[in-house]
Amino acid sequence: MIATPPSMAFKPRQTSVAASAGQRTPALWEAVEGWLEEEREQLALWVPVALGAGIAAWFIIPNRLGWLGFCCIMLAAASAALILPGGGRLRRAVLLASLLACSGCVLVWGKAMFWGAPPLAQPVFVELTGEVKAVNPVPARKMSRILVRPIDPSGLPPLVRVNLGDDLKPAGLGQGAIVRFRTRLMPPASPSLPGGYDFARRAYFDGIGASGRVLRPIAVLRPAVSAPPLRTRLFAHIMGQVPGAGAGIAAALATGDQGGISEADAEAMRRSGLAHLLSISGLHVTALIAAVVFLLMRAMALSRRAALDWPLMLIAAGGGALAGLGYTLLTGAEVPTVRSCVAALLVLGGLALGRDAITLRLVAAGALVVLLLWPEALVGPSFQMSFAAVVALVALGEHPRFRAFMAAREEAGWRRLGRHLLGLLATGLVVELVLAPIAIFHFHKAGMLGSIANLVAIPLTTFVVMPLETVALLFDSLGWGAPFWWMTARALDLLLLVAHGVASSPWAIMRSSAQSFAIFGLILAGLLWCLLWRSRWRWVGLIPVAAGAAMMLNSAPPTLLVTGDGRHVAVRTGNGGMAILRERAGGYVRETLTETAGYDGVLDAMAALPEARCSPDLCAVKLTGGGRSWNLLVTRSGHRVGGAILARDCARADIVISDRFLPYGCRPRWLKVDRRLLGRTGGLAIHLDNRSIRTVRTVDDEHPWLVQPAIRPRPFRPNQL
Repeated sequence: MIATPPSMAFKPRQTSVAASAGQRTPALWEAVEGWLEEEREQLALWVPVALGAGIAAWFIIPNRLGWLGFCCIMLAAASAALILPGGGRLRRAVLLASLLACSGCVLVWGKAMFWGAPPLAQPVFVELTGEVKAVNPVPARKMSRILVRPIDPSGLPPLVRVNLGDDLKPAGLGQGAIVRFRTRLMPPASPSLPGGYDFARRAYFDGIGASGRVLRPIAVLRPAVSAPPLRTRLFAHIMGQVPGAGAGIAAALATGDQGGISEADAEAMRRSGLAHLLSISGLHVTALIAAVVFLLMRAMALSRRAALDWPLMLIAAGGGALAGLGYTLLTGAEVPTVRSCVAALLVLGGLALGRDAITLRLVAAGALVVLLLWPEALVGPSFQMSFAAVVALVALGEHPRFRAFMAAREEAGWRRLGRHLLGLLATGLVVELVLAPIAIFHFHKAGMLGSIANLVAIPLTTFVVMPLETVALLFDSLGWGAPFWWMTARALDLLLLVAHGVASSPWAIMRSSAQSFAIFGLILAGLLWCLLWRSRWRWVGLIPVAAGAAMMLNSAPPTLLVTGDGRHVAVRTGNGGMAILRERAGGYVRETLTETAGYDGVLDAMAALPEARCSPDLCAVKLTGGGRSWNLLVTRSGHRVGGAILARDCARADIVISDRFLPYGCRPRWLKVDRRLLGRTGGLAIHLDNRSIRTVRTVDDEHPWLVQPAIRPRPFRPNQL
């Protein structure tokens, strides 16, 4: 046996952990740099993503201290990037991404400070005299939405939006008219439940500080001195020319105004995955520009001199660009239209220069333009769904296998048709998969059969409906448009037949309860990683996508829903159904509750539940969740309840909910929800399984579209059980 010298027993290991890590660091650095070099053509696509991350952070983080903290963290990351070895792509990528994220947060913060309109502090009854800025008819609801600028503001916002019923609409009402009417103005509505549509946020950036409804009497002090805008006149003309139910869709295709579509048809289009046809976007702009370019090329080719001496493509591209710009302005310059117009202009520029411009860089350029001009559009479903669909389509079109499958070849006509149908089905499936998490996050439901419906709807709209409508408008100048309007109506009837047929299927949509920002962000980051990179490492993005989808599918629906005013409460019943407190609640309230809960059934009356005991003033319900029973107490009338009785019943309850101010003597065991609390948090979604509560807003939320309380509220914490 050989003895080990004592000196060797205490010597450091020749391959220590630090030394091993130091040896591997250069190899890891070289691998990352090699990967970035391989993906060098794709790095520019992440510029709008980094800018959008900073914009999203401003909307998610509640207050200015958090916004400043985010900017400081991004600047610290940029400073840390400077200590990385020079000459590599990683250093520049981290530096630029951090600065762009900080710039995005500052950009939307600055626009919110200097651009938006603060909301009305509290509801008021006023007799308002103002100038009409816009009149938007909504024939499907027999009303019009009017934007009015108060002449004598006296504490009113600079712009208000009011609804005017058709039965009250006076003669002479139009843009530029001076009107006087009575109205009850309210701050623009925040979401009534977590995950709902935030009209207050959109109204703030649109400059609208209050909304209401016109009451009698209404008088026109000065009639409109100019003709209605071209968009309004075109909308009214098409509504009067197209016979049948398709008139609203025809008007929407031409003007982007969906006010003429009935609610039943609009819901069928949404459930069948055809709602994108109603929003002026890439399909409509591309079809118009392509038609203009085609007609100009054919017309100029008839002249020998023009065909030989003129730059035909440059002239046709210029005509198409003018047509696209005019169409964008005519339809109101919404985000999808602006994105499509910018992308189309880049494509036309590439074609005029003889280059292939239909790439993801084109989409990134369009996104960058929109974010720089309208950063608030990032959090809206229109921006997200529009760009996600286009990115998915272009990424699929750039894939070598799909491009080889769709490449032109010598084959029989039926095989070519079948191949193109399969390609159309594949693109529809890809778009549905990409849009599903966005639709679930914003609308709490996603279409499942849209790819099948689009096989018929997209060719029908692109090659039949829109050309017929264009020809009908042209022949209307000669008074010969009636036959073409009749054919347009029949084509739209077929489109509606497809929409209603697909929407009637029980598999048409998948419902889900409202999801959190964390799950949605995880899925969105994974999708962007898969779509924007090109090497095999792109598939790493499937890990967060799968994790987010699993969390979304396994998320339990809320046990209790409370609207922001406290009047409407819905509970999950033991048999999986849902019951509502006030059975006379309107259709909008019922739809909002069921969509937020991901419930596709009829709401029962809470008083009819076997586990409920209700009087005219109070309703006590026994619920289960988290392995125990819960006692719920809800007020259901405006009558005063005796203090001793209320205190006794509150002490027996775990949760008390009321639309009034509850006295301090009402002390339930876990949670007291009254007007005082709801004024700080908005609507609530309560999960009893894990004792969690989701709120519309946090008590320290400082976003400018919220009406801030005069006294800073204390943090919201339920009692410990």
